Amino acid sequence: MKIGFFTDTYFPQVSGVATSIKTLKDELIRRGHEVIIFTTTDPNAPEYEEGIVRMPSVPFISFKDRRIVVRGMWDAYMTARNFELDLIHTHTEFGAGFLGKVVGKKLHIPVIHTYHTMYEDYLHYIARGKVVRPAHVKVFSRVFANHTSGVVCPSERVITTLRKYGVVSPMCVIPTGIQTKKFEVDEDTAAKSKQLRAFLGIHEDETFLLSLSRVSYEKNIQALIERLPEVLQVKPNVRLVIVGKGPYEEALKQLAYDKKVRNKVIFVGEVPNDQVALYYQSADYFVCTSTSESQGLTYLEAMASGTQLVVEGNEYLDHLIDDPSLGVTFPTDDDFVPALLSYMAENPPKNQAILDKKKYEISVENFGESMLAFYNETIAYYKNMPAKEEKQSTFDEGDKNKKHKRLFKGIFH
Repeated sequence: MKIGFFTDTYFPQVSGVATSIKTLKDELIRRGHEVIIFTTTDPNAPEYEEGIVRMPSVPFISFKDRRIVVRGMWDAYMTARNFELDLIHTHTEFGAGFLGKVVGKKLHIPVIHTYHTMYEDYLHYIARGKVVRPAHVKVFSRVFANHTSGVVCPSERVITTLRKYGVVSPMCVIPTGIQTKKFEVDEDTAAKSKQLRAFLGIHEDETFLLSLSRVSYEKNIQALIERLPEVLQVKPNVRLVIVGKGPYEEALKQLAYDKKVRNKVIFVGEVPNDQVALYYQSADYFVCTSTSESQGLTYLEAMASGTQLVVEGNEYLDHLIDDPSLGVTFPTDDDFVPALLSYMAENPPKNQAILDKKKYEISVENFGESMLAFYNETIAYYKNMPAKEEKQSTFDEGDKNKKHKRLFKGIFH
């Protein structure tokens, strides 16, 4: 099978979306399929990359480390046509995503879409939320998703949200998988973990809480710091380690000072990819109060590392963490402290059999198998689609969508 990925976000940009796309690409290639990625230029990208078509782009408004395509669409279309794609998989609702839908229409092949991002959680980045409103997100998402052959949702939460938006396209829950082998404990892990804890200044009798994510407002790391004094009143030998970089780091450092816990919070910054697993494995608990995740790969990485989780729950996480040996979820920020203290007191033992079963569920192998099944089902349905329905314009939704038609008028002739 020949598959085209259309995305505004890809390496060297670091994000969960970029990681998910590369993970899927590598697994499909491993299984004998061909994948070509259509994405944005990046000043840090290599000059030549096999299987990647980069289109000129600019930084995206106030979200400067993300980019959006501005030209080069005709050349991308010609490349896609010459490659004779069987299916297009879009991973963004913006420039490259729209291009993917137009290319799919021109080539008469199905287009499926993965809804990676819960945009309502990120509106504060665009003119501080004063220009784009939640109502705009609903309309935009509905129009985009309803003109695809199917939508991949990383979790039930995404399906629930899209149904509220009015999306009626076929939807399938396929969580992103991870390379679980990267996070396996080996004979050197204990010694390396001891060295890392010493490097961080964490004593053997101290409890190591790990937060690992982009350091931004919507990740809600501030809720951990705000409630850390309550934890310390009961468990004074607790240290919170924050791994990651982002625009909210200085504000969090100031908050730690204000809460008089700066000596208990360690800001590590970004760490090399080959050291991430060691941070998970060295921690006693992975903690998180984010509510902006459609899935969240860090939860899977922590679990694959054998680290127990104490995290704010949702439909996806409540299903993922379904045994006390794996961790515990809690409903709101205010429940973090009692949930953590209770779980520490109970100290449920780890269960290798339960963990091994869960590791297959979150593995890249299961991810690739599930995605291929959805691809094949979509292609079969598309081939049997009535000719009139197939010829219907990707962007044809009557008067409600004339603006989208005008936007793309002239891209292809």
